[in-house]
Amino acid sequence: MRTIIRNGRIVTAVDDYNADILIEDETVAVIGRSLDMEADKVIDAKGRLVIPGGIDPHTHMDLPFGGTSSSDNFETGTIAAAHGGTTTIIDFAVQYKGQALNEALDEWFRKSEGRTSIDYGFHLICTDLPDERLPEIKTLIDQGVTSFKLFMAYPGVFLVDDGVIYKAMTTASEKGGLICMHAENGVVIDAIVKRALAEGKTSPKYHALTRPTKAEAEGVHRAIAIADMANAPVYIVHLSCDDALQEVTRARDAGIPVYAETCPQYLFLDDTVYEKPGFEGAKYVMTPPIRGKHNQEKLWRGLQFNDLQVVATDHCPFCFKEQKELGKDDFTKIPNGGPGVEHRMSLVYNGGVATGKISLNRFVEIVSTNPARIFGLFPRKGTIAVGSDADIVIFDPDEEMTISAKTHHMNVDYSCYEGVRVRGVTKTVLSRGKVVIEEGKYAGKPGNGKFLKRGLFNSPR
Repeated sequence: MRTIIRNGRIVTAVDDYNADILIEDETVAVIGRSLDMEADKVIDAKGRLVIPGGIDPHTHMDLPFGGTSSSDNFETGTIAAAHGGTTTIIDFAVQYKGQALNEALDEWFRKSEGRTSIDYGFHLICTDLPDERLPEIKTLIDQGVTSFKLFMAYPGVFLVDDGVIYKAMTTASEKGGLICMHAENGVVIDAIVKRALAEGKTSPKYHALTRPTKAEAEGVHRAIAIADMANAPVYIVHLSCDDALQEVTRARDAGIPVYAETCPQYLFLDDTVYEKPGFEGAKYVMTPPIRGKHNQEKLWRGLQFNDLQVVATDHCPFCFKEQKELGKDDFTKIPNGGPGVEHRMSLVYNGGVATGKISLNRFVEIVSTNPARIFGLFPRKGTIAVGSDADIVIFDPDEEMTISAKTHHMNVDYSCYEGVRVRGVTKTVLSRGKVVIEEGKYAGKPGNGKFLKRGLFNSPR
């Protein structure tokens, strides 16, 4: 199968030029001006950007949580991701108490097999790591699962102690793996939550009020200190506030290999969402919570100056009806998470490139190239180059759309960005040379996505 993309403006993290692309089967074969070659399919990209497929390194498809499961499975979630220009996700498999690491991973293979429309990989959340299980980390790295997530939050469920974090970081880094940290002081948060409930504070806004930014900053500081003692890199997930960002910036200035992602919800929403009438604030119950508006400017600065390297989504949707309503009388019972995988690219383009905050090259870097580098996928993914996978997005930088639950493809009954007008729309998407979205319409097939055995950690610039 030969496909030619003609007349496009090709933008990568470092390039910006006009050319045609010849795709043979699954990879980019030739890039050149006015290619005179036969092809089975010709795509005209005139007036549009041709960019590498987005990589969302933080999703939770079909995740059990709080007596229910996230409402997108690997079929619905990857179709929605493709509509938004994401061609690779890295999802989080979960090891529960008593499980071997491979046993936990096998469960996520069962959930995903034959369902994904785009390529995917796994991180592994580790909750039970006695010394005798630590060698299993190295075994998984050999199998292409090269990153692991540990929690400082959720005592009794996900939380592990600092000694376990140190040993996991040491073990993973010896083999070239990477530890991702959910960094909040969960023990103190738990005490604050219990006090709030005892005082009758049960509405959704107290989810945010019981998780102060200082608890996140303390967790980030501690995670970095432990990584430094372990002589290991560390990746901070879903960083939400300036207090935490200051810890990352200070460490990077000192030469410590710390990397961090933020998410669209922290760039574009603020804590006034919790003041919505009735139970509406429950739609925004996620961890960390939405922060005060002043944090947004600081997070954008972090992206501009490379103290933040990635924008991921933490996509973990729960329907407002039936699922979020489990916590109607107690905010601690509201399933934590929100939808986002479909609109990451348009939101970041609209809020970053269209406003002049970041360049086109930086846009590609934070939504595609950096996650590819950090999580062992570059240069197979994250760029447009001869020999790379033909994961390509044809993106209209001028078209506008209004985000709405009525038109999105995520399997959830609300949008965190309902009614928001954005400039920059994904039009056509190729995953390994196959068209999965054509002029905004789904043209793929569940099962076309492949599991990605990822390489070792590779520091971005």
